[in-house]
Amino acid sequence: MQNPLRRPRGNSAPQRGQPVFDPNRDAERGGSRGDSYEGIMSQGVRGHFVAMVATFSSRVQYSASADIEQTGEFVGTVMFLYFAFGATQIANNVLPASEPSLDRLLYISLAFGFSLATTAWVFYRVSGGLFNPAVTLGLVLAGGLPWVRGLLLFVPQMLGGMVAAGLVSCMFPGPATFQTKLTSGTSIAQGHVIR
Repeated sequence: MQNPLRRPRGNSAPQRGQPVFDPNRDAERGGSRGDSYEGIMSQGVRGHFVAMVATFSSRVQYSASADIEQTGEFVGTVMFLYFAFGATQIANNVLPASEPSLDRLLYISLAFGFSLATTAWVFYRVSGGLFNPAVTLGLVLAGGLPWVRGLLLFVPQMLGGMVAAGLVSCMFPGPATFQTKLTSGTSIAQGHVIR
């Protein structure tokens, strides 16, 4: 059996410098192509032109994979923050929030860490597992992420955070205790620098 990837015998590939469409060969096959494209555009220029168009269209093109990526980023952000906020809500309701406790701090830190590690491991092949608009902005500014993709991921990340906070507020008793507060003596400007 003949290999389907090989050319049939007698049908050789065009040599470098030869026109791709040979008028004699086309006439034998019943085609009417006429002159070759060699006179209009050289092979090298044509290759560069095709590469340039393909690169531009790949950067601007919006496909169905972008919808899957946005959905994955939304679901991943909701899951990450739901587990982290839920653990923080539980930890802050066990002990009064005014008492600092190393156990509570360690519990909350591990909850955020394990929640992020698990959801990033699950969703990194779908959306990259960013889950944080600040990380997305940093990657866009550093050139690691196209700005269109960064903008498309920013919206699901923000909505995911809001949905997760709403779910934890509705499902757990008492007021929400997972919000960030500045300690007394820390200004808002200092809080931004600390963050």
